[in-house]
Amino acid sequence: MAAQADRVMALGEWEGRWNEGRTGFHQAHIHRLLEGNIDKILCGRQKVRFFFPLCGKAVDMKWLADMGHEIVGVEISETGIKQFFEEQGLEYKEEPVAAIPEAKVYKSSDGKISIYQCDLYNFSSAIEGQFGGIWDRGSLVAINPCDRRKYATLITSLMDKDCRYLLDIFEYNPELYKGPPFFVPEDEVKQLYGGACDIELLQSVDSFSERHKAWGIDSLLEKVFLLTPKAN
Repeated sequence: MAAQADRVMALGEWEGRWNEGRTGFHQAHIHRLLEGNIDKILCGRQKVRFFFPLCGKAVDMKWLADMGHEIVGVEISETGIKQFFEEQGLEYKEEPVAAIPEAKVYKSSDGKISIYQCDLYNFSSAIEGQFGGIWDRGSLVAINPCDRRKYATLITSLMDKDCRYLLDIFEYNPELYKGPPFFVPEDEVKQLYGGACDIELLQSVDSFSERHKAWGIDSLLEKVFLLTPKAN
């Protein structure tokens, strides 16, 4: 990570990407590593409350909501949030968030999906309690590397005792591409979460594609982990 340690992106840069349509990180289909491991997250549970950090307009939210689960996301871009509801054909309403100045929450009319427009670090369990499931795709790999400890502390504070947290990361040569998405080695996942969680590597897949050539890299490994709170 040393090659990217000082890389910092301001929230305004992310908003700019959304406003300019530079959202190559968005996937128009259900993520294969979520779909393939959903049973390991649910473990037979119904109506799980899922947290989506830096959710963008992930179609995975609608997919899980249609199964009967409740979704809470956080996203800085109003554009991304509105596109999600419009593209999924969902009616929604906007409300202020008393506990977070200048924040808004967008809620689907059926109440199954709530997306908070705010800085992720202003969100806490005081706002929405804790969660039984977390899907972290494009979040840990998007935050500034210098903020990872703060991020991990926040995420673990949002985990209920039976939470199952699916974490998706990328491994590539960080000397060749400055990010984002940033390089997150497996060892760092263990350093960040090993104190609070049991960590299981579920899959490691070659995800290198034509579009990654433009980054200047020649390989990309995608790893998905299942994290569960350690028993007290």
